[in-house]
Amino acid sequence: MSIKARKTLGTPYANGAKLLFLGAGELGKETMIEAQRMGIEIVAVDRYANSPGMQVAHKSYVTNMKSERALLAIVEREKPDAIIPEIEAINTDTLFKLEKEGFFVAPCAKAVWTAMHRERLREAIASAGVKTSKYEYATDLKSFKAACEKIGYPCVSKPIMSSSGKGSYFLKSSKDVDIAFKEAAKARGASDKIIVEEFIDFDIEITALSVHYRDDDGKEKSKFVKPLGHYQISGDYHSSWHPWIEETEENAKMIKKIEKDIYDCAERIMNKLGGFGLFAHEMFIDLKNGKVYANETACRPHDTGLVTLASMPLGYSEFALHAKAVLGLPIKWDSRVIDPRAKAASHVILSHTEGWYPQYKVAGAYDADTNILLFGKPETYDERRLGVVLSCAGTVDEACRKAQNSAHKVQVSANDKWADQEITEKHY
Repeated sequence: MSIKARKTLGTPYANGAKLLFLGAGELGKETMIEAQRMGIEIVAVDRYANSPGMQVAHKSYVTNMKSERALLAIVEREKPDAIIPEIEAINTDTLFKLEKEGFFVAPCAKAVWTAMHRERLREAIASAGVKTSKYEYATDLKSFKAACEKIGYPCVSKPIMSSSGKGSYFLKSSKDVDIAFKEAAKARGASDKIIVEEFIDFDIEITALSVHYRDDDGKEKSKFVKPLGHYQISGDYHSSWHPWIEETEENAKMIKKIEKDIYDCAERIMNKLGGFGLFAHEMFIDLKNGKVYANETACRPHDTGLVTLASMPLGYSEFALHAKAVLGLPIKWDSRVIDPRAKAASHVILSHTEGWYPQYKVAGAYDADTNILLFGKPETYDERRLGVVLSCAGTVDEACRKAQNSAHKVQVSANDKWADQEITEKHY
């Protein structure tokens, strides 16, 4: 089922539209808040109670989202206007079934099914005519070793199915094969495959946000957000900034060309996946040679895009764009590309302790034009993302430093044990 252009909004519990979120983490929470501002009723589903999104939803369910029976029962009971998957651990066969029954899955069941599986996604990107790194697949240690030799070192290995960089490994030489295989095997879940990718010597890793929606007349339209930059540690997002690069008189021409290629790649991938909503495309940028390589795409708001809460114009964060698109609301902007209104950065707050109901020491962490967002996760474990700092400044570099400095001053406690922010790799 597709969506129609929406002409009216209503009131929760009465005549308003209803959105059902499968997964209610920090990204779903922000999308829920944007939808609630428009009078939308929110139903949150997650595997554990009191997840971030459940804390703001009108109604919530705790269940195993891989259970077809559980998902069908909840959807039939709630009859939502749209079903919004937020995580990968979902029974996608059920999404196809619900779509056939007339429910709208955002952006569509095929897109979710494709994006959650690295092999399907990589083949979809390649068939869309978008450049990627070289890659091979492996199923056991022998074929894994052969794939690494064929791709060459250094290379990167990842499970076909995992989230937040779990199981990824950077192989410098053949000495890393055994440990990389073990890391992938621990994280790959139901999939029996591992993808081995060529290491791209990129200058900047970016997230390109694109959104497919209906305008007031019901016509399909697309818009793009100026790319944002980010870096990862151990395969997981650690900091992001917007815009992705400072523009100068010397590099303006180069940036214009590269951004044109970025939007072209994003549009090709989005059209290949199909559906309505926000798409977040991770890409590697080789500034020296002016090349763009697609890496992965998520069919929903992305953790790196938390920075858009600070950088984008009112009502144009990645969460607001996703909410509007899945509701059939128009996205008004004079140009094809939506530019940030402020130079901003984000930096994660991680847990380095284990326990329940964490507390946070924030003395000295607040700064001018800076905010601390705590997600409200009830359980902590080592390196779990518990919050993020958002900062604005006159330059991207200054915003990054402000966000980092504030985040590093936050201490986290569980079971009366206080821990500092320990990771300093790649930092200023």
